[in-house]
Amino acid sequence: MHPNGLMRIGIVYDLFDDYPWEVGEPPDADAENEPPETVDVLAAAIRKLGHKPVRIGTAYDLLVELPDLRIDCGISIAEGARGRNREAYAPMLFEMAGIPYIGSDPLTLSLSLDKAWTKDLVAAAGVPTPPYRTYAGPEDVDPHDLPGPFPLFVKPRYEGSSKGITAASKVHSLEALREQVARLTATYRQEVIVEPFIEGSEFTVAVIGNNPPEPLPVLQRAVEATTGIGLHALEHRGMKPAAALEAAPYVPLTDELERCLQQLAVRVYEKLQCRDFARLDFRVDREGKPWFLEINPLPTFAPDGTFAILAELMQRPYVEFLAEILQRGLRRLGLA
Repeated sequence: MHPNGLMRIGIVYDLFDDYPWEVGEPPDADAENEPPETVDVLAAAIRKLGHKPVRIGTAYDLLVELPDLRIDCGISIAEGARGRNREAYAPMLFEMAGIPYIGSDPLTLSLSLDKAWTKDLVAAAGVPTPPYRTYAGPEDVDPHDLPGPFPLFVKPRYEGSSKGITAASKVHSLEALREQVARLTATYRQEVIVEPFIEGSEFTVAVIGNNPPEPLPVLQRAVEATTGIGLHALEHRGMKPAAALEAAPYVPLTDELERCLQQLAVRVYEKLQCRDFARLDFRVDREGKPWFLEINPLPTFAPDGTFAILAELMQRPYVEFLAEILQRGLRRLGLA
């Protein structure tokens, strides 16, 4: 660290152009990668704190540059490619090199990418989450041991950013279930997770900081009228949705419901030992009961993403708001 307190903070990231494509991969394999604007706003937030951003590139670039890299701290928003440990590559390299870093540790990142293991821990924490089954192929589907009644929902076990989700992911019959299991296991080369589809509204909760973590205002996501699937999951698949149930949502976001979702989000955040920031997704059924779906301790900081929307709602300049989030991470590390 420079005597005047200025630090060199390394940024590890995957741009869309960085994805290492292989033959036969699905067209949305790079969906979790970022546009250059995300790195720009992150660098601006670091400068806002009076430090120097150092753009490293991918986790593989970090691996190559690490012996000669001069940084005081790191932050990774790199998703990696293929496998459930991919989000942990850069933090693990930081740990091996003795470089402090902002964000969750490798174990939390790998575990949270596994939707099944995450749900086991969430259920153990007393947070409602739909029951599930995992299948390696259509032959594994036992009609006498389904996770619940139809409709069921099918998605890849180790992916984020709604990868693999289409209108057909919501299935109403055993035949459709086996078709989706066959499609996803072959396309994404991994197990799928299947759970009852929660008819109702969808919400996302961002949590920041540590000891104690702070839940931010809850955002309600539009759902597509025909399927009831989150509109965000379908629009970027090229589907032309029938309509969004924004004007008349199944479940309105009351103050009581918001407090409940925030409390559940913090409980999950702490159970998985997340650090500094995360985003959690919930469904609330027509009776008003919340159900945990997923958590992402490596959320996007894109200028049009959840955190940017929250900054706008709170009437905060986004760079300033993002700088505050990073400052909390530096404070946890004793570097603020």
